Amino acid sequence: MKNVPRSASMVLPHLTTWLREGLSVCMIAALALCASSVSRAATVDHSAEAAPAASKAPAKSASAAATTTETQTLGTDLKKALKDNLIDKKNLKLVITDKPPFKPAGSAADGHGTAAAAPAAMDHAPAPAAKKAPAHTPAVVNPRASRDYIKAKAAALTGHEAGTDAHGGEVHWSYEGETGPQAWGKLKPEFNVCAIGKRQSPINIEDSGTLHGPAEPLMFNYTPSNGVVVNNGHTIQVDVQGENTLRVRGTVYKLLQFHFHAPSEEQINYRNAAMVAHLVHKSSDGQLAVVAVLLDPGAANALINKVWTYMPLDANDRVRLPLDILDMNELLPKDQRYFQFMGSLTTPPCTEGVLWMVLKQSSQISKDQIRLFQQLYPNNARPVQPVNGRPVRNAQ
Repeated sequence: MKNVPRSASMVLPHLTTWLREGLSVCMIAALALCASSVSRAATVDHSAEAAPAASKAPAKSASAAATTTETQTLGTDLKKALKDNLIDKKNLKLVITDKPPFKPAGSAADGHGTAAAAPAAMDHAPAPAAKKAPAHTPAVVNPRASRDYIKAKAAALTGHEAGTDAHGGEVHWSYEGETGPQAWGKLKPEFNVCAIGKRQSPINIEDSGTLHGPAEPLMFNYTPSNGVVVNNGHTIQVDVQGENTLRVRGTVYKLLQFHFHAPSEEQINYRNAAMVAHLVHKSSDGQLAVVAVLLDPGAANALINKVWTYMPLDANDRVRLPLDILDMNELLPKDQRYFQFMGSLTTPPCTEGVLWMVLKQSSQISKDQIRLFQQLYPNNARPVQPVNGRPVRNAQ
């Protein structure tokens, strides 16, 4: 056995040769694995070529031969690049510039007659590890299809898939422009009810078309509570903490939150109030019940003053209220007779099956309190929706 050279200068040439040849083999093997993720036909069986029985094997198709030739060509080019001292570079970038050939309807590219598109800007992304080809993969696939797969997979891994929203995937909706109420139903499949629903809210309540008659009183059980004021980008909302309940139709609903709209979303005989507060309740079985308190100019409201004092100015900000500062009774009018109907949420996803009670008598709020809210949200009211023959109870 020869002695190992002690001098580093004698070891370095051997080490460089080993690294060059080893990396060349590894890169060729990785490229072959990427091609095999789309088609097992792209893998070259070198052992079969040397075997005597190879003459009895069926002739390869023209497509398979092209696959093997292109794979070998890519490997040869890569090996040559490595021999031209690219081994000294820290990073090796593979750029694919050719485009896949046109595939007629019914091609094997995606199963739907069209080739799957991938963002061209992501050519520099690293190729993912090869996966075992499924059993149903066609026997012969153009090797360029494997390049499309690599590019598309790289785009997915880096978060730049076509159609991804620039704001983290959340669909933005608003009260005006291209994302306003008229477009809500098209922004997201889950918002479809906003466009096709038959029991949407808000509505205009015509007194002459309502069902006049006796109705049970609304049994409010509101106690001093804690809460958090939230600016959610669409309104000012207060998440309520405590045991505040409403009893109606033989069911107890717990108060979850209340929020504001300007002007009021509901109309009574085609008239809007300056603002409205929606008190959102939920029963133990998931039924939602919303009480709408109309707000008209007048004296300052004590509850509104507390909420405005701790109002966050920035969207998605929240401020915790002092302990037991909330008393919802300060917002309710003395006369609590109401209109009642079945409707929906007034914001996306516009879910239907919501029990609505619109109090007939409005509460008062000062002009300064109205102005302060409108400086943040000058118009955050959904237009009224068709009644579509819904019965509206007019509690006497």
